[in-house]
Amino acid sequence: MIANDIGRVARRPAAVLFLLAAACSRDAGDGKDSARAADSAASAMADMAGMSGAADTSLASTSTTFSAAQIANGHVRWATPDRATISGVVEVTGQLVPNEDRTARLAASAQARVLRVHVSPGDRVESGAPLVTMQSQEASMAQADVMKATAELTSRRSAAAYAKAARERADRLLALKAIPRQDYERAIADDEAAQAGARQAEAELQRAQSNAEQLGVDLRDGSMILRSPIAGVVTTREAVPGAVVGAGAALVTITDPTALWLLVAVPEGIASDVHVGSSLHFSVAPYPSDTFAARVQSVSAAFDATTRSLPVRGVVEISRARLRPEMYARVWIEATDRSAAITVPDSAIQRLDGSTVVFVAHPDGQGGARFEKRIVQVGGTAHGRTSVVSGLTSADRVVVAGAYAVKAQLAKAKMPKMEM
Repeated sequence: MIANDIGRVARRPAAVLFLLAAACSRDAGDGKDSARAADSAASAMADMAGMSGAADTSLASTSTTFSAAQIANGHVRWATPDRATISGVVEVTGQLVPNEDRTARLAASAQARVLRVHVSPGDRVESGAPLVTMQSQEASMAQADVMKATAELTSRRSAAAYAKAARERADRLLALKAIPRQDYERAIADDEAAQAGARQAEAELQRAQSNAEQLGVDLRDGSMILRSPIAGVVTTREAVPGAVVGAGAALVTITDPTALWLLVAVPEGIASDVHVGSSLHFSVAPYPSDTFAARVQSVSAAFDATTRSLPVRGVVEISRARLRPEMYARVWIEATDRSAAITVPDSAIQRLDGSTVVFVAHPDGQGGARFEKRIVQVGGTAHGRTSVVSGLTSADRVVVAGAYAVKAQLAKAKMPKMEM
C-alpha cells in the first residue's frame, strides 16, 4: 500500500505529498520503517522537482514559447534570410574627434588676470557670446590709445574745418583783389595741411581701435573680454577666476557639435579600397543597433611605420547630436571583392547579454511558435539590411518584426520565480 501511494505522490505537488505521507504514517501505526519510507519519497520528489526547475531555467535562457494570441499581440513576424551578392566587409576601429575646421581653441591674447568665466563645459554658446573677462595692462593701454586718438582726430577735424573756411574766404577776397596772391596761396597750403592732418588722425584712430578689438577690450571700462567666434558647445575650459595667464595660454575650446571627424587606421591589405569621397559605415557602443555614415575627406600619403596602417579621416555626414567627440567606433570598410552573403532586416538584429543575436522561429503548426536565441556575427549594413557572417543559414526563419517582444519575454523567463 505504501509503495502504491508513493507512486501516485510522485505526480502531485509538495503540499499533497506532505498530507499523503502523514496518512501513510497513520495507516501503518507507529512503525518507524513506514515513516522513513514516506520521508525518503518526499525527499526524492523534492530533488526531482529541483532538477526539473533547473532544466526549465536553462531552456528559458535560450528560448521562449509564444501562443498564437501572443504572436498577434506582439505583431511578431518571421521570414527566411535573403542571399545577396555584396562587397567584402572588413571591420576596423575608429575614433570620433572634433572637426578642426569647425573648432575654435581660444587663448589669451596678452598677459592678464582672469576676472570672470562665463561658461562651463557642455554649455551651448552663440557667436559673439562672452566667455572670459580679464584685466590686462595692455588692454588699459589700448583703451588709452583709442581715447587719445579720438581726441586728436577731433582737434584735427576742427583745424581742418577752420582752414577750409579760411581758404574759401581767401577765394572771395582774391576775386575782389582785396588780398595779395601770396596770402591766397598760404590759405590753400594751410587747408591742405589741415586736411592731411585730419586723415592721419583718422588712420591713427582706426589703428588704435583695431588693436583694442583684437585684444577684446571693452572701451567703457578697459576690461578684456574673450568672445566666441562661432556658435557651438564648450568642450574644455582651462580658465580659472583669479588666475594670471600669459599670452597664448589656452582658455576655452568651442566646437560645432554637428560636425565631427572619424579617424580610422586602415590595414595595409585594403588600403587600395579607400579613397577620397568613398563611404564609411560605423557604430558606437552607446547605440549598437544604429549605423552612421561618414565620407572620406583625406587619405594620408604615407603609412604609419609602427602599425603598418594608413591614416584616413572622414567627415561624419549626420552626427544627430547623439555622437560625441572621443567616442570609439566600429568601422566597416567595403572591399572590392564581392561575394554572396546572408542578409536580414536591421530590425532583426538585437543586443542581448552583451552579444549580437537574432531570434529563430520554430512554428508549432497551431499558430504558436518557439523562439530560439541565436548568437550571430554581423558584417556591413546598407539600405536597411545587415549581412550576417556566421550563425545563420538560409533555411532559418528569423524574426523580422516584433523582435523586441520576444526579447522582453525571454528576459522575463530568465527571472527567478518565488514558490510558495
